[in-house]
Amino acid sequence: MRIYRGVRLLLPGSGMYWEDLAWLSFAVALRAEELCARYPKGIYLEIVSLDFPLTDYRPEVAALSMDGWLREEFDLPDAGIACAYSGGADPYAFSWGGAEPPLRSPRL
Repeated sequence: MRIYRGVRLLLPGSGMYWEDLAWLSFAVALRAEELCARYPKGIYLEIVSLDFPLTDYRPEVAALSMDGWLREEFDLPDAGIACAYSGGADPYAFSWGGAEPPLRSPRL
């Protein structure tokens, strides 16, 4: 899947839930220009699996996971993507570093 210029995601052969893919792609897109600058001939990021406990499922966490991996793997600066626990009916508050998230659901 092409994200931006030569930045591509390789998806698992078993496929992926569309909402998880949207959030993973969102995180990569936020870093795409930096990756293009480092890899002008292109780069493939292979998603081997995305595993999580179903009782705690939040697709937004796919973006947090991808951003954390990209920061660690490529020594990228913090882009302001974060999650904080705030309690209440919807206990998780996500922030996207000023970017517009890919999905608008009642949870957000």
